[in-house]
Amino acid sequence: MNAVEQGGVEAMREEGDGVTRALVENHRQFLAFVERRVGNRATAEEILQSAFVKSLEKSGTLSDAEGAVTWFYRLLRNAMVDHYRRQQVEGRALEREAREAEEPSEDPELKQAVCACVGKLLPTLKPEYAEMVRQVDLEERAVPDVAREAGITPNNAGVRLHRARQALKKQLERSCGSCASHGCLNCSCKSHA
Repeated sequence: MNAVEQGGVEAMREEGDGVTRALVENHRQFLAFVERRVGNRATAEEILQSAFVKSLEKSGTLSDAEGAVTWFYRLLRNAMVDHYRRQQVEGRALEREAREAEEPSEDPELKQAVCACVGKLLPTLKPEYAEMVRQVDLEERAVPDVAREAGITPNNAGVRLHRARQALKKQLERSCGSCASHGCLNCSCKSHA
């Protein structure tokens, strides 16, 4: 490389350093800009870091520091649009999952997968626990309906159901061993055989 080419490379390196320096010097302003729009510092920092990574990939095409700051604000706006789009997609996916979780399962294979030991072990629980598990989990009745019939609050019924499930889990683990800890799918315990 001759002296003229070497000087050109040095000038480009200095311009690139000037661009990087301008972006780094404006870090606080960039962060404040994003944080005002997303309302969360951690999210703003994440968006800003991602934009800095993109700017490093493109910084070689930028030559003037002032133009780089303007360009970076545009990059940040695009990054925020992408962030909100991802949030909307995730939100729709979560809503869909929640709706599907609320729908009762009519899958006969799933119902058959429930370990036969559960029915055998229910009588070993306190009567109110066994009744709660039977009505809510096996008959798929709503907790508020079961609570009303039992003369207790829905909150109390929820606590009772939780305790009943914990007690049943312990009984299943004692009776079935490792089969129970894996959800009783493809039950292979001695009680079932």
